[in-house]
Amino acid sequence: MSIEMPPLRLPLSVLTPKLRGGAHSCLTRVSLLVWLVAVLLLSTGVATAQDGLANPHEGNRGAVRAGRALFETRCAECHGADAKGISGPDLTVLFAAGRTDGRVFQTIQAGIPGSIMPSSSAPDDELWAIVSYLKSLGTVSPLEFATGNADQGRQVFTANCAGCHRAGRDGGRLGPDLSRITLSRSRAGMTAAIRDPSDAMRVGYRTVTLVMSDGQRIRGVKKAEDAFSIQIVDTFERLQGYLKADLQTVQDEAESLMPPFGPDTVSDTDLDNLLRFLTSVHEGTAN
Repeated sequence: MSIEMPPLRLPLSVLTPKLRGGAHSCLTRVSLLVWLVAVLLLSTGVATAQDGLANPHEGNRGAVRAGRALFETRCAECHGADAKGISGPDLTVLFAAGRTDGRVFQTIQAGIPGSIMPSSSAPDDELWAIVSYLKSLGTVSPLEFATGNADQGRQVFTANCAGCHRAGRDGGRLGPDLSRITLSRSRAGMTAAIRDPSDAMRVGYRTVTLVMSDGQRIRGVKKAEDAFSIQIVDTFERLQGYLKADLQTVQDEAESLMPPFGPDTVSDTDLDNLLRFLTSVHEGTAN
């Protein structure tokens, strides 16, 4: 189950009608414009309605436990037992990314057309329980990151992280955006990912090496793959697509492109400051 809202798709025949001259052509254009505006307003209204749905099991620990059991049975095959993704995306960052309970519920229920994410006919209570479980994974107390010096943490970020990661408007794009990461990752989880990144690679950021027909090797992070093609972002931050028929091999690697940052490289004090800086970015208090 892949939690993202499908884009609005309009048939080509609607978007490019055969218009014939004169008043009829003008009238058709006006009618088409009115129709498109109505569709866009309707889609906006649907999204607003989804956002406004309230979880009837909000704060119910029993619902979280039930949701975990349901998730492990129905969702873990694609999203992993820890919900961090296998063939489907990482769901632990949904609420940190601004998703609402209602939007997640509706996406689980309706599925995503054109993807492997099916719709669900399960009772609403079961779907809300799954929403409760996912929300419990993506909610971290701000007290976990209350210590440290954000200004000094910015210096740590610039020196060690900004080449690949963004925080606010600054940084690279090869690795995950860290602007809201402390909303969904605990201090222990963040520390483990920084100290041993190969043990914490997320879907969309797993290392891959492509060997071209001429022997050239291209390294990057895998974004998408099917039986015939693969998409990666290479180490120059370029999104590239390749047909597998044009490659010698596709080598999935166990080691992250991100090097480990042990205490000899980033001290515990530096790490504390870094986490405080990342928290200040989404709090809006970063200078």
